Amino acid sequence: MKIIASQFTPASIDCNECPIKHRAVCAYCEKSEMALLEAMKSYKTYAAGDPIIFAGDKMAFVGSVVFGVARLSQTMEDGRKQMVGLLLPSDFVGRPGRAYSAFDVEATTEVTLCRFERKPFEKLLRDIPNLRERMLEMALDELDAAREWMLLLGRKTAREKIASLLTIIARRQNILPDAAKNEVSFDLSLTREAMSEYLGLTLETVSRQINALRKDGVIKLEKKRHVIVNDFARLLEETGDDADGGFLA
Repeated sequence: MKIIASQFTPASIDCNECPIKHRAVCAYCEKSEMALLEAMKSYKTYAAGDPIIFAGDKMAFVGSVVFGVARLSQTMEDGRKQMVGLLLPSDFVGRPGRAYSAFDVEATTEVTLCRFERKPFEKLLRDIPNLRERMLEMALDELDAAREWMLLLGRKTAREKIASLLTIIARRQNILPDAAKNEVSFDLSLTREAMSEYLGLTLETVSRQINALRKDGVIKLEKKRHVIVNDFARLLEETGDDADGGFLA
């Protein structure tokens, strides 16, 4: 049974049918361990633009993004805001052992969270090795993503930034190219405004570079948000990354 966001309600899904179960923090849990998590979970949906939590607020919950995209940002003393990361489906919100949020977390699209009260979750984390192992793995993946983002912002051209973001979104959605066709397609859940903020580009530059990739045949767009890549290897070349880096390994 495939579940999509428009069909989702807290009463309509259990953990066995969860669309992120193979990638979320609970991915390695055994049946008895899943039952403990399922007994304590709850769901909450946020509209696009809604705050999920503000920096400095007490973090009463942690959880996983089930649907949608959220952004992490920090506000400086003079009011300027800098996006420092994206949260995509299966990404974890909050930090066990940390009582307060270090960042503003805001829904970029409509977001549904699978939430756990922080204190009971921290106890399960101490008691369940499978949960700890997956939590550590996700933390290391997040560290790699942060390093990748530093390179993207600091050294890449505008065209390379757009191509890199498209490959990141495809990879984070576990969308790999068809072995025979080397093609992928996915929904681009970010607006161009959000892309410009994330990449440190103007809105005009984002639109210009997306149109350039489309005109050059690197991507196709359907209904503005559905991206089709006929030759994923060519898109990877546009990122400027070292071809020997094993980007999708």
